[in-house]
Amino acid sequence: MPDKHLSSQFDSELNSVSARVMEMGGLVESQIRQAVYALSQFSLEAVETVGVIEARVNAMEVEIDQELSSIIARRQPTARDLRLLLAISKATANLERMGDEANKMARMVRSIIESGAPRSLPSSDLRVAAELASGLLRKALDAFARLDTKTAVAILKEDDLIDREFDGFVRKLITYMMEDPRTISPSLDLLFLAKAIERIGDHSKNVAELIIYLVKGKDVRHTALDEIESTVL
Repeated sequence: MPDKHLSSQFDSELNSVSARVMEMGGLVESQIRQAVYALSQFSLEAVETVGVIEARVNAMEVEIDQELSSIIARRQPTARDLRLLLAISKATANLERMGDEANKMARMVRSIIESGAPRSLPSSDLRVAAELASGLLRKALDAFARLDTKTAVAILKEDDLIDREFDGFVRKLITYMMEDPRTISPSLDLLFLAKAIERIGDHSKNVAELIIYLVKGKDVRHTALDEIESTVL
């Protein structure tokens, strides 16, 4: 990822911590896949697997944070190098939060299974949104590794699609609850599950914004998409 430096050891440290971020991202992807499988198959085993991976993700965030602190203290980087380390730190935090959301999904699935909720509820609709969110994370990780600003802009656009999926799902759930009050409790579980999926998309978007910050040196979090495109493309 980073350019060459006068210190080959510094290069090695940057490459090592960047690789750790990609490894952590892979674990979070696995969490999301298991959470989606748990939802589609009502699998308690998959729910347990999500929790196991969650512990590994949390531990990895702490390890990466310690590594970054050590590099900054010893190397005192400036300019682009410092931006890279800050971007890695923020990307790691976003990945950890995505893992939290996947774990939240798993807990909601457990609640639905244990409550014996009717499987006629539109849980299949959530699988589509979850797969979109998982794909967005995968693209964000790839773009971060390659510092690809064009893909980063595309990710910002795709996050809007996940938001629209969420809005449509909420409207559908409201219809179910109005037609049959007995579905209110499991529908609320599905609503929290849908919100977790939306948040995964939001965190992938945050990673995309970090790529633009790293390459262009501009914070685009509160910038209109058309203005971002004109800046980046």
